Amino acid sequence: MNEQEHPGWTHVYSGKVRDLYVPTSLLVDDDSWTGDPLRLSPVVLVVASDRVSAFDQVLEPAIPGKGAMLTELTRWWFEQLPDIPNHLAYPEDDRLESLDLPEVPAVLADRATLCRTLDMFPIECVVRGFITGGGWKEYQATGAIGGIPMPEGLSNGDPLPEPIFTPAWKAPMGEHDENISYERTVEIVGETVAAQLRELSLEIFARASVLAEARGLVLADTKFEFGADRATGIVTLADEVLTSDSSRYWDAATYATAATPEQRMASFDKQIVRDWLAANWDQDDTEVPPTLPHEIVEQTAAKYRELLDRLTTGA
Repeated sequence: MNEQEHPGWTHVYSGKVRDLYVPTSLLVDDDSWTGDPLRLSPVVLVVASDRVSAFDQVLEPAIPGKGAMLTELTRWWFEQLPDIPNHLAYPEDDRLESLDLPEVPAVLADRATLCRTLDMFPIECVVRGFITGGGWKEYQATGAIGGIPMPEGLSNGDPLPEPIFTPAWKAPMGEHDENISYERTVEIVGETVAAQLRELSLEIFARASVLAEARGLVLADTKFEFGADRATGIVTLADEVLTSDSSRYWDAATYATAATPEQRMASFDKQIVRDWLAANWDQDDTEVPPTLPHEIVEQTAAKYRELLDRLTTGA
């Protein structure tokens, strides 16, 4: 059995860092059928791998324990947001009672989430509370972020006057996502859904920022994904939420006292990997990226663990 074969489940998709499975019993037993298996199944098993990506490349080796840590943190955030509809498949859901679902394989349990399949919106819902990353580059060039004018004189890492919603269009696999305006979001998903995506994203960010602050952390920015519940049409939070892979967190004490922008914005994510790769690879797509050194892998895993512990235990 290879790593994508598990009794009762059929592997249907792999992204850079996630694998998707559906119950084999719900698939069409017809080799001539070429439709989307996710349209057939009301549930999907989302498995977070230990793979790590940077500059659109999956790197070697993986980060030990990464998938389990991201899954645990997402589950924890769902618990902190009980009034925000999410994609978890609860046993008491009467839509699932009639399904004879297979057991989640024990080997996947700590990094697998059983979810209801949604009609996903092709919008990456980015919220920025501080100016950094791509937002800083855009501000330097245009004085705006996501097309939204910003005050003059901001420095890299500064707080914005208020959090802003800067969406991106999720391009088909193999293509790059594209930053878009709110007006373009309306064109893609409609005025009602666009307004809901913006409102929910800003609300979740605000609530998460307060909780992070109480644990000595700054939530600089994050990205969310949403889909429509197939039975009710309700806009529903999906995928990973407020994790090291989807968000920038900074240490609040360091942010307040560090002498340089680089020091105050040291983050709890794979920035260590990005920095090392940028210094040791010319990002030539025709070449295989170099293997990550053991110390880079260990430092990255430690950062993921530190964020998980600080958020979930307050340690």
